[in-house]
Amino acid sequence: MRVVVTGAHGKVGRAAVKALAEAGHEVTGVDLTRPIWERHEPGEPAYKQAELTDAGQAYAVVYGADAVVHAAAIPDPTANAPHVVFQNNLMATFNLIEAAIRLGVPRFVNISSETVPGYFFADRPFLPDYAPVDEEHPARPQDPYALSKHFGEQLMDAAVRRSDIRCISLRPSWVQHEGNYERNIGPQVRDAAMIGAGLWSYTDVYDLADAIVLAVESDLPGHEVFYIAAPDNAGGHDFAAKLREHYGDRIELRPLSRPDSSGISCDKAHRLLGWTPKRSWRDYLDENGRTRQG
Repeated sequence: MRVVVTGAHGKVGRAAVKALAEAGHEVTGVDLTRPIWERHEPGEPAYKQAELTDAGQAYAVVYGADAVVHAAAIPDPTANAPHVVFQNNLMATFNLIEAAIRLGVPRFVNISSETVPGYFFADRPFLPDYAPVDEEHPARPQDPYALSKHFGEQLMDAAVRRSDIRCISLRPSWVQHEGNYERNIGPQVRDAAMIGAGLWSYTDVYDLADAIVLAVESDLPGHEVFYIAAPDNAGGHDFAAKLREHYGDRIELRPLSRPDSSGISCDKAHRLLGWTPKRSWRDYLDENGRTRQG
């Protein structure tokens, strides 16, 4: 299958390109980074530079594809002006799904975000209604990043209403890899009071890449949304006890699959995608939250 991966030089895109190539797909990576004008390494995926907020460039990279994985985005609302985050993320998604529909691409995988419910970057803070959070949780985004991702999912809904394209939106939790586990997850391992909006949830980038491969190869009709998160929480804490300790009864506690459960439920991804994560923070960090040696 010919697969276009946008954001190919970001942490999610790099892992997705590698996983898709290893699964036997013909991959073309797309990003803003300039190409390297040298002989390619054997088996190295093709690469195209493109500004996807430009409709013509979006059509050019999608042409001839059997599937599009859209991972390109400004990844949070804190380091750019709000209008830049919103315009970049939403228009790139619009241009790509529009191109995919018009060019007859049968499968589109949209990398959305765990922030869609809105409580991560809210100007007027609020808590999730319940935990573990699942795909049925109401979406109440305030910030330009969560709004752009929420509207991106609505673009997928509209796409399947007006065409035969099949769409999957993946909502990854905080994405980690071998280079950032200690910096990001280490503090939560050492101190459960370091919560963050995601209720100690995270996902390994290589598990996310596996989910992307499954989404590309899926025949699910219409548009489905899936959370992607590790089954355990950062630090391996007793989730129920810590939730009550820090939030009292302000967040409804729903049934847990394990005592050290994540704050996000991925039951739907397990059931419909057949996705099973294989990695944990424990593979990278010791009980003190420091990188394992060797």
